[in-house]
Amino acid sequence: MKLGLGLDLYRAARLEVPVERVRIVERLGYHSVWTAEAYGCDALTPLAFLAAHTDRIKLATGVVQLAARTPTATAMQAMTIDAMAGGGRVIVGLGVSGPQIVEGWYGQPWGSPVNRLRDYVAIMRKVIARDGPVSHDGAEISLPYEGPGAIGQGKALKSILHPAGDIEIWIAAGAPLNTALAAEVCDGWLPMGYGSDGWEMHGPNLERGWARRGGRPDDFDVMGGLTIEITDDVRAAIEARKPLAGMYVGGMGSESRNFHKEAMARRGFPEAAQRIQDLWLAGRKDEAVAAVPDEYIDAGSLLGSAKRCRRRWHQVVPAGVTGLIVRSETDEGLEVAAEMAGSRDLRQSSVGKAAE
Repeated sequence: MKLGLGLDLYRAARLEVPVERVRIVERLGYHSVWTAEAYGCDALTPLAFLAAHTDRIKLATGVVQLAARTPTATAMQAMTIDAMAGGGRVIVGLGVSGPQIVEGWYGQPWGSPVNRLRDYVAIMRKVIARDGPVSHDGAEISLPYEGPGAIGQGKALKSILHPAGDIEIWIAAGAPLNTALAAEVCDGWLPMGYGSDGWEMHGPNLERGWARRGGRPDDFDVMGGLTIEITDDVRAAIEARKPLAGMYVGGMGSESRNFHKEAMARRGFPEAAQRIQDLWLAGRKDEAVAAVPDEYIDAGSLLGSAKRCRRRWHQVVPAGVTGLIVRSETDEGLEVAAEMAGSRDLRQSSVGKAAE
C-alpha cells in the first residue's frame, strides 16, 4: 500500500509549505506528496520548492487544472521540476475543475471535458517523449493552432529540454467516461467518490479503459484519500469537518454541475447530498452544514485514539486502491498510517539493501 501526504496549501490565505512534515513522511517511507490548486496558490510551484528539500519522495499534483495552462506549458513545468528533483520524481495529476472556475476564473470554455483530457494527455506525452516536433489534431486542442485569430505561421516544435526521467500522468475523475479514459491513457487514477463499494461502482469503467489499451499495466495506481486525526473526542472531530464538507457539496459548483455533490452521492449519500445543496443554495448554510451525515465523515476518516484508528483501518480502506493520500495534522497520525500500510518496513528494507 503506497502512501501519499496531502497538502491543502490551495485553501490558505498565506502560503506556508510544511517542509519538515514532508521530510518526516519521506523518512517514514511515503511514496509521494500531493499539492492542488483552486483559485489561489498554484499546484506546481510548491513542488519545485520541495524538490530542493527532499531526496526521493515523488512530487505530485492532485490536481493541476486543465484550464490553467496549455498542455505544453504543463509539460514544460513538469519537466523543469523533475530536472531540479533529479529525475523520475514528478507525477502530474490532471483535473477539469468545474465550469465556475474554468469559465469564471480562467476565462476558458467548458467544452467537452473528456475530449479535452484526451487531447491534453496526448500532447503532454508527445512533449515529454521528444520523438519529433509536436503536432496534434484533436477534438478540443490542436497544434499548431489554426483557429480564430491565427495568422497561419504556427510551427510544430520539439522541446529543447530533455526529460530527466519518467513523468507519470494521472487523471482525477469520478464520472464513467473520464474514469475509463484514465485507465486507457494514464499511469494512475485519482478517484472522486470512492467509498466502500468503490470497486463495484468504478471497476467496470476502469476495465473498459484497460481493455482499450490491451490490459491493465502492472504499475497502474489507484490512490484514494484518507483523513487521520488522533483525538480523544471523536464527536468534536466529526463536527469540525462538517463545515468544509457542507461548503464543497453545497456550494463548490453550480446547481447543475457540482462534482463534490456527485462524489458524495457515489459514496452512498445521494439524498443527503441533494439536501445539503438545496439548503446551501437557499442561503441556509448552517443548516446545510448540520445536514452532513456523521456516517459520511466517519466512513472516510480515521478519527479517535491511535488504537481505534488501527482497529478501523481495514474497515475504512476500500478494496481496489493501491495507495492512499493521507491528511493528518499530527506526526502520530502519519506514523499510524505508515505502520498499517507497511511503508516504514519497506523503507527500512530498501535502505538496508542499498547499504549492502
